[in-house]
Amino acid sequence: MIRTQISLSEDEYEAAKSEALRLGISLAELLRRSLRTLLPADESRPWMRYAGFVESGDPLASQKVDDVVYGHKD
Repeated sequence: MIRTQISLSEDEYEAAKSEALRLGISLAELLRRSLRTLLPADESRPWMRYAGFVESGDPLASQKVDDVVYGHKD
């Protein structure tokens, strides 16, 4: 990952921090997700256009991705 620095107005910063807190994610993750919605998908990896598309609300979802994607197994 590459580290970068950006400048935000105080209002932008406070709004972004509030939204990140509401979503339960870091400010950096909120900004990454926002950028992904604006940037074109990498056509060499078509599945990436769906990355981050579904949110379960479960903070442990990455540990049980099959359940999130396909539903619980009976």
